[in-house]
Amino acid sequence: MPGLPRASGDKHVSSFKAAGWQVNHIEGSHYILINDQSDIHLSIHVHKNKALGIGLFKKLISKAGMTNEEYMEYFYGK
Repeated sequence: MPGLPRASGDKHVSSFKAAGWQVNHIEGSHYILINDQSDIHLSIHVHKNKALGIGLFKKLISKAGMTNEEYMEYFYGK
């Protein structure tokens, strides 16, 4: 399986939405996502044609309670 995908924030927002997260609101360039099953929120910055930093990206996956492999299934489509 390929490594973690390097992509812009909007593509990652779409992947988290596929995993059950919802956009709660937008603060400037940050999309705030929530999940009905927890009190956790994710903040993803969306800048056109700019990939998320790998460290931030790994923290988002961990905070969402997913493994890298689970996340990639949503990113690439099951």
